[in-house]
Amino acid sequence: MGRRDVVVIGASAGGIEALRELLGTLPEDLAATVLVVVHMPATVNSALPAILARAATMPVVQAHDGLPLEPGSVVVAVPDRHLLVRDGRVALSRGPRENGHRPAVDTLFRSAAHSAGDRVVSIVLSGAMDDGTAGTIAVRARGGVCLAQDPAEALYPSMPQHAIQVGGAEYVVPVAGMAALLTRLVAEEVAEDVPPAGDLMDMETSLAHFDADALNDDDRPGDPSGFGCPSCHGALFTITEGGMERYRCRVGHAWSPEALASEQSQALEGALWMALRGLEERAALSLRMGQRAEERGHPHSARAFQQRHDEAQQAALVLRGLLQRGELSDEAGPDVARDGAGEA
Repeated sequence: MGRRDVVVIGASAGGIEALRELLGTLPEDLAATVLVVVHMPATVNSALPAILARAATMPVVQAHDGLPLEPGSVVVAVPDRHLLVRDGRVALSRGPRENGHRPAVDTLFRSAAHSAGDRVVSIVLSGAMDDGTAGTIAVRARGGVCLAQDPAEALYPSMPQHAIQVGGAEYVVPVAGMAALLTRLVAEEVAEDVPPAGDLMDMETSLAHFDADALNDDDRPGDPSGFGCPSCHGALFTITEGGMERYRCRVGHAWSPEALASEQSQALEGALWMALRGLEERAALSLRMGQRAEERGHPHSARAFQQRHDEAQQAALVLRGLLQRGELSDEAGPDVARDGAGEA
């Protein structure tokens, strides 16, 4: 019989304070390694390990490739690298982004479930959209236990809400009550008959590790969706797992429904700005050409250019109205932790 000795925590917007509180209440001799992913921009120098170390009871270290999983320690993801678990060690990868993130919560959860099976406890803290849901499903599929912060107290409740409602997290707990529950779960023995990982988890974990065989395999998981990948514009395949529908492209970019919709909104807004710029340039050019035609005594051409100018300005007015009202924007806003995870 084994014990639960791998704890994976995912947080995003609003999650730093919850993390500090949780790590500050855990026993310093916790018989498990705690691995943490907070979504962060790729270009920052992360101050998160130092921030968490000031509150944590256990040593906090920045992840590096090959680091052994040591009980009683906290390992924090670094910018622009997925934090993964492989053969009792930390692995870092520049594999494809998941929901636009690297490091990604779902990638950590899935790799831990693949490697450690029912020895995993996952925790989803505050964050926007539905990151962490697919990872919660993966942990449960391998017999692990899943916790979610009580959405009523989370600054951004969407991530824990989805982990509960879609991912099926077994425990909904305020942060103040997590340490006691986690201590009990880590002390419990777990069965040796772990459910198999399955082909889908094998494939997705290999993609996260940037495995060449997985990238070159023609047998892609899922069915053609008819949608395009916002990252590489390749075809997306629909994957249905644990009651959740999500998407992955040929090279491995992965999207949850909310993340895909948000990215599509941003892409559409970008296209509208490009169209607005084109219309403004067309109006300016038509005005200039009309003035020149007038100066040269070509009234017919001048009127034609003036009509083009007016039509472009009218169309631009419609686009400016759409952009000003923000009807195409994601109401949740960017899912970036802005409370101290990194510094420029």
